[in-house]
Amino acid sequence: MRLGINVLLGLVLAATVGAHFGLSADPTLPNREFLPNMVRSIPADAFAPSAVLPGGQTLQAPPPGTIPRGLLPLHYAATPEDAIRAGLELTNPFAPDDQKAINRGTVVFGNYCAACHGPGGLGDGLVTRRGVPPPPSLLVDNALKIADGQMFHIVTYGQKNMSSYASQVSREDRWKAILYVRLLQRQATARVAAPAPPSAPASAPQPR
Repeated sequence: MRLGINVLLGLVLAATVGAHFGLSADPTLPNREFLPNMVRSIPADAFAPSAVLPGGQTLQAPPPGTIPRGLLPLHYAATPEDAIRAGLELTNPFAPDDQKAINRGTVVFGNYCAACHGPGGLGDGLVTRRGVPPPPSLLVDNALKIADGQMFHIVTYGQKNMSSYASQVSREDRWKAILYVRLLQRQATARVAAPAPPSAPASAPQPR
């Protein structure tokens, strides 16, 4: 029995090797595909008409009541009253010592905020030298007292001469930029609180 199985396996092996060398592949011909429709589906352009989808349109509106991932609605109006309410209700989702978030906020601030507010938040950005009214410093007491949520509302909806940045900066990046503003404020406060260096003693007059 075992001998017969070995002989059969030997014949199968010999036939396989013979087929390998006897049936040479033609590189100019494509391989045979099984179930090609699963690989080569028929695409449809987003704005092309459709014969199978509702309304005859390929691009379909989202079902009522659905919310895109990461875009929860903000139930605030672009008013000073709602800015104050946002300061009471919203908190920064990133911790003040989240260094990765601060690093990203540094980049966001440099790209979108420094042009007006200046690299150090003093309101001395480059555009203020070309006739744009300078914004108030982010390091003064009024800015220190603004809650994170209110600052987020200002960046999202704008305020006075500042326009909305909701379409340019994502929600996460807005919060991260606020982290960087808080870092600038802490650094400025630490500089003010630091004791002044001792003055050098007056040198005694040299005898003549």
